[in-house]
Amino acid sequence: MAPDCTPFERQLIEGCRQGSPQYQEMFYKHFYGFTMAIALRYHPARQEAGSVVNDSFMKVFARIDRYAFEETFKGWLRRIVVNTALDHYRKHVKHTQTVEYDQADSQSVEVENAVISQLTAEDILTLLQHLPDQYRMVFNLYEIEGYSHEEIAGQLNLSVSSSRVYLVRAKEKLARLVKSYFPNHNERFYS
Repeated sequence: MAPDCTPFERQLIEGCRQGSPQYQEMFYKHFYGFTMAIALRYHPARQEAGSVVNDSFMKVFARIDRYAFEETFKGWLRRIVVNTALDHYRKHVKHTQTVEYDQADSQSVEVENAVISQLTAEDILTLLQHLPDQYRMVFNLYEIEGYSHEEIAGQLNLSVSSSRVYLVRAKEKLARLVKSYFPNHNERFYS
């Protein structure tokens, strides 16, 4: 069975494999927070994130019999939520703008490691919500999910260089946001 599952989660998976609505409801309630946290990283509007979560659960229930128990269950579930978030993003992108690396007028913004290490998950989620959609997508896929720039380019219909530029710009914007949200970081983090 999945190496990361509790006995209760194993029971939920088996109940969902049998198509039990009661187990599906318990499964949904049990994993809702986990899936919503992932969806909110990609779609900061709660309503859109909720749609991603609901569509993800529909996919999970339709495909749970395909889950191979060699991989972690949460990893499998995370991949479904991320792919669903990307599907929603691609559906709703009205105008995709690609940027070549030569066009990037990046200014390096330094943020002290002590500040970054003190940020809570809630702080980070708040900061990510302030990124433009493409920056947020690339940042999440590269830094959090571990995708390569080539994979991101394929997923988001970008050039590889645009993926790199969006990542650099996302990091720069996050650094500026940290400085603006935590202007007195010396007092907060060093006292």
